Amino acid sequence: MLERIFQPTHLLMIFFIALLVFGPKKLPELGKGIGDGIRALKQGVRDPPADEAKCSNVNDGLSDGL
Repeated sequence: MLERIFQPTHLLMIFFIALLVFGPKKLPELGKGIGDGIRALKQGVRDPPADEAKCSNVNDGLSDGL
């Protein structure tokens, strides 16, 4: 079912509608913003922040006695 969604004619229609809605000046800025967001998401998934690694080791060696 999903293989029929992204045919070239559908992608051209989506691009044309986006061009009409956002205009030729805003479309490159919008694409750049989406690309930066996807790049940041991939980097965040691949490399967890250093703060998170520090927090996970805080309770090492401590026991509650429960």
